[in-house]
Amino acid sequence: MKILRLLLLGATALLPHLSQGAPTTPLQYEVNLNDRADDQFKVTLRVSGLTADNAIYQFAATAPGTYQIMDIGRYVRSFKAFDAKGKEVKTEQVSTNQWKLDRPEAVRTVQYSIAETWDTPVNEHKPYNMCGTSIENDHVLINGQGVFGFPSGMQAAPIEVKLNYPAEWAVGTALDKNAKGNFTAANYDRIVDSPILLGRLTKATTTVAGAQIDVYTYSKTDKIKSEQLLTNMQSMLNAAGQFLKQLPVKRYTFLYHFEDQDWGAWEHSYSSEYVVKEAEFSKQLADAMTSIAAHEFFHVVTPLNIHSEVIEQFNFVTPTPSEHLWLYEGVTEWASDAMQLRGQIMDVPTYFDELSQKIAVDKSLDTTYSLSKLGLTCFTDEGQKQYFNIYNRGALVAGLLDIRLLELSGGKRGLREVVNELATTYGPSKAFPEKEFFTIFTQKTYPEIADFFNRYVKATEPLPFGEYYGKLGITYTPAIPTGQKSPTLGMKPAFVDNKFILTNLSEPLVKAGLQENDEWVAFNGQAVKMDAIGSIQNALKQLKPGDTYEVTVRRNGQEQTVKAAMQEKDVVKQYVFQIDPQATPEQVSLRETWMRNL
Repeated sequence: MKILRLLLLGATALLPHLSQGAPTTPLQYEVNLNDRADDQFKVTLRVSGLTADNAIYQFAATAPGTYQIMDIGRYVRSFKAFDAKGKEVKTEQVSTNQWKLDRPEAVRTVQYSIAETWDTPVNEHKPYNMCGTSIENDHVLINGQGVFGFPSGMQAAPIEVKLNYPAEWAVGTALDKNAKGNFTAANYDRIVDSPILLGRLTKATTTVAGAQIDVYTYSKTDKIKSEQLLTNMQSMLNAAGQFLKQLPVKRYTFLYHFEDQDWGAWEHSYSSEYVVKEAEFSKQLADAMTSIAAHEFFHVVTPLNIHSEVIEQFNFVTPTPSEHLWLYEGVTEWASDAMQLRGQIMDVPTYFDELSQKIAVDKSLDTTYSLSKLGLTCFTDEGQKQYFNIYNRGALVAGLLDIRLLELSGGKRGLREVVNELATTYGPSKAFPEKEFFTIFTQKTYPEIADFFNRYVKATEPLPFGEYYGKLGITYTPAIPTGQKSPTLGMKPAFVDNKFILTNLSEPLVKAGLQENDEWVAFNGQAVKMDAIGSIQNALKQLKPGDTYEVTVRRNGQEQTVKAAMQEKDVVKQYVFQIDPQATPEQVSLRETWMRNL
């Protein structure tokens, strides 16, 4: 998952979540999407042969790749069960996400309605919109965990889904259909792993490295078409094919949703889904979509083909973190840039700018918070405050690991090669042991890599940019004064738990009455919300030193408006990477290897 760059500014398990065997009787769901008036999904599940082991109907507490509490049970509005004669069987809600069936052996039908997550207010832990559900007049977005639940012990049961929707609608998904025209999934994990976008969509298709690539797009006012997006990302897809040598999937689906909000993207094994604010189509918009798509597309390697047992047997009841979030998201973010650099889609200065931006984000967060700790605490409020660094520090560490591997192998084997080897060793149905991955990786490479992991993944030693990039004949300078001045707010907004928080306040702002970690709720009277950030950023760009503005904050439940003035700061180029004209032949040789696929 990757949140858009503008964002830079509990369940209790009553029964085991997995059965010992894989049930063969399908769970047959039917969803009425013709009735969309009340923003609720009407779901019917037909079952037979339930036992006491299946007495709990489970809704998801979270989902793979979100790293956040979702508690989908909060959105259930009605829940009933019926026997073969249509007589109601008693049910009882026993926890946030669980309903108990009084006589499961008699149940033949479960019926419930569940509200969409987009337009349903909750007090905390609002699911990211790209991970949620939306039901509107001309389209519907389904992320499986937001609509479907499952009887306890039947997470591994095959699933069949019949969707009733207007005949003129198109459907975009990575799911296959059976002879009846219904969508099928091998189990609950797969239905969650396969979002569905329906409605007034455009479609475009291509083939890359033997894989069929489909693009489906919903654009609220038809400003953006699938063919435009696919044409722009074609070079990236080709570069990905070269980077990976061959794609590990036969079909991949991009789902684009352009409406009123900017949220970002969510990766899946065979598809990815994007929620972006609609604008006139432009090269800038297309390039931004391609950049994000490069990250999401690489997830066909991690975690589809390289993942721990924690990911393979996902616990939808109680979120279980993995220490290797750095691998799933950090290495993926590194690869999304590296494959564009090596495919000559991204030039060297742009790549250096990407590194600089990531260092800036890392420095703005808690640099004593290790990547291992971030993985293990990602479901907590504490971990969520540092979560965005997985795309920044995580990618930076992956880049350093790549250089170290190239150095140790004499330029013959970098991180790309090791990742491809790991993808061959493991795969979609073979997980690595959660506790043993660092050892496995080290055994596949060099003893020195254990020290690397200890220092930069498990611990938080300062990252050695100067030393490592120096091996490539690239200099690194933390700060270069320019002699220029620029306006500044005197604070840094951070996005934490779906709220904008003010940090790094300057002395004048503190004197004006602001405090660290105030919730920022309005700027010059305009509410600070996800879909308003773009216009607020544009307004800020017009302000000059001395211009006044108003900031409204919420503290301890009370709102306060403070008038402040734009300040001035010295312009310093930070975290600067440059090609060293005095590089030795050995450094140049290693840099040339670093810049190409081996």
